[in-house]
Amino acid sequence: MRLPDFTTRLGRVAAGALLVASLLGGAVHAQENITVASGAFKHNGDIPLRYSAYGDNMSPDLNWSDLPEGTQQLALILEDPIVAMPQPFVHWVAYNIPVSASGLPAGLATDAVVTGHAELAGMINGLNGTGRSGYFGPRPPVDGKVHNYHFTVYALGTALPLPQGLNKAGLLKAMEGHVLASGTLTGNYQRTE
Repeated sequence: MRLPDFTTRLGRVAAGALLVASLLGGAVHAQENITVASGAFKHNGDIPLRYSAYGDNMSPDLNWSDLPEGTQQLALILEDPIVAMPQPFVHWVAYNIPVSASGLPAGLATDAVVTGHAELAGMINGLNGTGRSGYFGPRPPVDGKVHNYHFTVYALGTALPLPQGLNKAGLLKAMEGHVLASGTLTGNYQRTE
């Protein structure tokens, strides 16, 4: 497997996303890395309180670019690798995201079937680590640690009409062999009181 040049992409792609993508059969090359960003915080910046479960528990806006040729659909997984129960705690699973969508608006509803946004027709909010659909914001314990939240977007080479109710494990299994590239935006959150 050829690893990308981290000197040019370090701030845009997490090593964990590269590992997952390679395990899923989609070797990621530097020119295929997806750029993921948000107007709410910068990569490796602090996630504002309103986007945490201690605040308004509102999903931040996300946008992406640099999708590889052949992308048919997108998926998203948000997780906190510091909270291991026994795997990283999953805060959001979303899939069936149309390739025509250039991002997600802030404050997206947590219903399983996303409605009210024509550009997201067909998008499904899967099950997060609480067993509910949709976004669940950062809610780390007061443990003296800064928790990193990885918003990873996956470009799929096949349009997979996946059903409601998938969790991270189910989504990863369904995406196996279909991942063309991935990109990660990382935000930080620490509970201090």
